[in-house]
Amino acid sequence: MTTVLLVDDHPLVRAGLNALISTTDDLKIIDEAASGEQAVTMADNLGPDVVLMDLSMPGIGGVEATRRILDAHPQVRVVVLTSFADQERVADALAAGAVGYLLKDCDGREVLAAIRSAALGHAPLDARVARALLPSATPRVRDTLSVRELEVLRLLARGLANKQIARALGISERTVKVHVGHVFRRIGVMDRTSAAMWARDNLGADEPG
Repeated sequence: MTTVLLVDDHPLVRAGLNALISTTDDLKIIDEAASGEQAVTMADNLGPDVVLMDLSMPGIGGVEATRRILDAHPQVRVVVLTSFADQERVADALAAGAVGYLLKDCDGREVLAAIRSAALGHAPLDARVARALLPSATPRVRDTLSVRELEVLRLLARGLANKQIARALGISERTVKVHVGHVFRRIGVMDRTSAAMWARDNLGADEPG
């Protein structure tokens, strides 16, 4: 069962999504948040598998809420559901750590498919959003990595194993593994050697060893 946290400041939107997700057998809504602040607190307390995140909200917006949630819980998968498809907003959301980005005029089946896809480790993007990113996708890859992911990548590029990276950063080996998986997906590689080569080319990382 995939647990989902709904985040949107409009009660009608939350009600509609609740009704949609409640028709499934494999997805379960564990709570609803009406603000970014509530979303961060609920993510801390409930540990959802997937957060369905609006961007435009009073107080802490969806981008900052996404960043805070993933800083504390890197295993959570955030899928943005918003009305905005401009390049800057999309890039900001992905840089904060969101793995998916949908527009609110999409079909309900697309929302369900995106939640399931994100839970499996994929990155569901609305085709219109993907097209908006194409002109600057390559130069912005580095910007999609969080500060912690960059730290992990630099240490990985120096040849450190996950256990050594965990010790160096004061985090658990499991958290390192999650970060490494995120890094691989974002930079488009499948193994540590390729990631190290990417880091040397794009970050000026030290030679492994």
